[in-house]
Amino acid sequence: MSNAAAPVADSTANWVDTHAPLWMRPYLRLSRFDRPIGWWLLLMPCWWSAALAAGIAHDVRGLPLVIVLFFIGAVVMRGAGCTWNDITDRKLDAQVERTRSRPIPAGQVTVRQAAAFLVLQALIGLAVLLQFNGFAILTGIGSLVVVAIYPFMKRVTYWPQVFLGLAFSWGALMGFAVILARIDATALFLYAGSIAWVIAYDTIYAHQDTEDDVLIGIKSTALLFGERTQLALTIFYSIAVVLIGVALWRGGSQWLAWIGLAAFAAHLVWQVRTIRIDDSALCLRLFKSNRNAGLLLFAGLLADAVLRSF
Repeated sequence: MSNAAAPVADSTANWVDTHAPLWMRPYLRLSRFDRPIGWWLLLMPCWWSAALAAGIAHDVRGLPLVIVLFFIGAVVMRGAGCTWNDITDRKLDAQVERTRSRPIPAGQVTVRQAAAFLVLQALIGLAVLLQFNGFAILTGIGSLVVVAIYPFMKRVTYWPQVFLGLAFSWGALMGFAVILARIDATALFLYAGSIAWVIAYDTIYAHQDTEDDVLIGIKSTALLFGERTQLALTIFYSIAVVLIGVALWRGGSQWLAWIGLAAFAAHLVWQVRTIRIDDSALCLRLFKSNRNAGLLLFAGLLADAVLRSF
């Protein structure tokens, strides 16, 4: 098997490894097309906010197109963010067992090639963004500041997950910007709740790397919380549910949305009760399960929006 064909260590068999042309595989891995969980998690706050805003507007006619555009935008911008992260973290990735076979440290692509690919993905994301109103365009551009600084935070603070939350939750603002052309307190509560959710699930994810992180001086909430992780998850997941609940209440959501929130909360309770921080495979499975948690909430918000549009 050639160097370009070798899958990264933190990936499993998928269409990239088995069907994509050999020359394309390193670029698809830079974008994490071999691991779609990242764009699912980036997409969830976008879909939540779009559905909640449509419910507030009592109009779902434009919602299907917004959902599709958010999907495309989440996939390409998550890819762009991962490419930027791999460029900035290439020396650190080479020191971590799980990441040393990523395309740049493995020599499958050069930094210059990765940067060109980053620009291409950003241009696709811009094309999606330009389909929206001017306020939404400016709101989307504003996210780039947080995205740009996030990869450096693990070097200076034990709370890099906060900055990931700021970036990955930006979609909670975008739905309001696109559909209502405003960001109000309801949107901000949804955004804050999503940030708490991200902090918790990325703490779970970070427990896969704690031994390597200690050796190379990388900081994370997983190291900060340690044996208190279960308590920390309980706190942050509870904050997430409460703040999202406030957003639903302020947005006038009805019973279907609250059922979705209850299902979301029940899933988070299951994660907290199940986690064992010394079991990397379990941590990865629980992290990935947050897609299902997010979809449960979205289903409730979507059904509520449709009901309120009649």
